[in-house]
Amino acid sequence: MTEKENTMSTKKLTFEQSLSRLDEIVKALEKGDRPLEEALGLFEEGTGLIKSCGKVLDEAEQKIVKLQKGPDGAPVETPFEEDE
Repeated sequence: MTEKENTMSTKKLTFEQSLSRLDEIVKALEKGDRPLEEALGLFEEGTGLIKSCGKVLDEAEQKIVKLQKGPDGAPVETPFEEDE
């Protein structure tokens, strides 16, 4: 698969599908039984998925910040509360 094909297929996946595929890639690479060329292709696909997921997370964070504006329009950061 070429880099262009990897990029195109990465854009069609949902965030959850991308994470699932990334998990598959990591497991395949951890086994260490793939030929070098195939391992490099998987690594390349994985890095594309990481970039794609990072972009989605960044966009989600920006939406959250916009939704958490204070009365003066400035973003208000609230501490994350963990459920125990």
